Amino acid sequence: MNKKTVILIPILIALSVATGILIGNMLKKNASPVFTGMNFSHPNKIATILDLVDQGYVDKINTSDIIEETIPEILKNLDPHTTYIPARDMQEVQEEMQGNFSGIGVQFSVMDDTVRVVEVISGGPSSKVGILPGDRIVTVNDSVIAGVDVESNTVLSLLRGEKNTKVNVGVIRKGYDGELDFEITRGDIPIYSVDVAYMIDNETGFIKISRFANTTYDEFMEGMEKLRAAGAQKVIIDLRNNPGGSLVGVLQMVDEFLPAGEPILYTEGSHQARKTYNASSRTSFGDIGVYVMIDEFSASASEIFAGAMQDNDRGIVIGRRSFGKGLVQEQIPLMDGSALRLTVARFYTPSGRCIQSSYEDGNEEYYNHIYERFHNMEQLVADSIHFVDSLRYETKGGRVVYGGGGIMPDFFVPVDTTGNSEYFNKIYRRGLIYTYAYSYADQHRDELSAFTTGDEINRYLDTQNAMDDFMAYAEEKGVKKDAAGLKESGELINTQLKAYIARNIIGEEGFYPIIKNIDKTLLRAIDISRQNLLVQNIVAPDSVVNVPR
Repeated sequence: MNKKTVILIPILIALSVATGILIGNMLKKNASPVFTGMNFSHPNKIATILDLVDQGYVDKINTSDIIEETIPEILKNLDPHTTYIPARDMQEVQEEMQGNFSGIGVQFSVMDDTVRVVEVISGGPSSKVGILPGDRIVTVNDSVIAGVDVESNTVLSLLRGEKNTKVNVGVIRKGYDGELDFEITRGDIPIYSVDVAYMIDNETGFIKISRFANTTYDEFMEGMEKLRAAGAQKVIIDLRNNPGGSLVGVLQMVDEFLPAGEPILYTEGSHQARKTYNASSRTSFGDIGVYVMIDEFSASASEIFAGAMQDNDRGIVIGRRSFGKGLVQEQIPLMDGSALRLTVARFYTPSGRCIQSSYEDGNEEYYNHIYERFHNMEQLVADSIHFVDSLRYETKGGRVVYGGGGIMPDFFVPVDTTGNSEYFNKIYRRGLIYTYAYSYADQHRDELSAFTTGDEINRYLDTQNAMDDFMAYAEEKGVKKDAAGLKESGELINTQLKAYIARNIIGEEGFYPIIKNIDKTLLRAIDISRQNLLVQNIVAPDSVVNVPR
């Protein structure tokens, strides 16, 4: 078939497809066909053309394939977050939102053409049959996955499957001759939203939330109760790099901090009446001080949380301006198992701010505005950020805040560029810190497994001088030792090494307490939390932004 014809037909039919998606029903049949010998089931012009092509075109074509390819192109003319989800991708999307999938319950890494088990999820299918961290998976059923340049996605597809189905896994284990064979029954594996919750000091807790899914609220409550039981009077909530997700989860979280009746947000759209969400009477953590960390990759639900805390003068926001996604999507299931994620409203913070960034220049420019921020030095200097007076709002206590493109923190913390050097960049680009940390943890697993906290592992590794061994390893991998680069980046490299080694032994509970020592935004948040500042007394951000008229 002529390629030009294939290109033009989708453009014509897509409006009809989009209309069908939106209403979710079949259109009424047209009883009077306009072309003799053909039966048209749709009354509009685009659908008629589709029927003409389908029933009268010279060559045989698959209109379903054309529709699948066309829908995303049509939706590009709307906003950046209205998307079509093909039926083949729905399972992955549902797993993401529901917070679980069926698999064997291991975290693995492909290094040196070998699939290495990094972590075994406690209570999961693999832990029940005896799979251990450090095991090398060499076969899955009849497929050999060692020494064949296998990719991570291929391994995932082999290990995942329907719940209660069985998979045979062949493992090579240090200290054992030959291959160990395990039959594992796949089960539900949780995808965690809360990476870690631990005490930074005697009164300050830290909780890291990486996404908002249907399970986030329960995980958050479990983490907060753990911190309160440990004596937390303040909590630093890390929403950096959190792209958002479930609206319900974030509303429930905010509800635990605000008094009854306080506004959380409201939504409104051309076809959706205004809906206001207020706090109930839960307020489980009304007596705990709140410090929220955000950055340029915090979006959607993360911004709802930060905005509600800021506008109600309930918490202090620290970091860099958030992404700026203030659109609400509704997922509409379609008859073939696919779905449309349609933007139906904008959300507004309690003060009335819409924090959606502009997308009037097209979707590509919209997503590139993050790079534009870097170009404009926004990540380094708060004064490079400009807000207009028309976007000026006030918090409950009268503090000035601005809408129109993200949440501006109360305290600005620039991107940390200390420790960067060409030596570090070469190491980073080759992933050598990560691969060395896994190898070191694997070789010293017996002695390292005696430790239960990141601080214990940190202190132990300080006595082992692993840096010398790492530099020799890096040189073997093609990065020559550089005295000047080491002087500039030594602390950065050493801290990352220890953090990743700890992660390979005891997971995130080991990683975060160590990486904290070079996390300038977190260190700033800790410093602010110790000042016991009253939110109401904070006037403008840490660095005052320019407000042109």
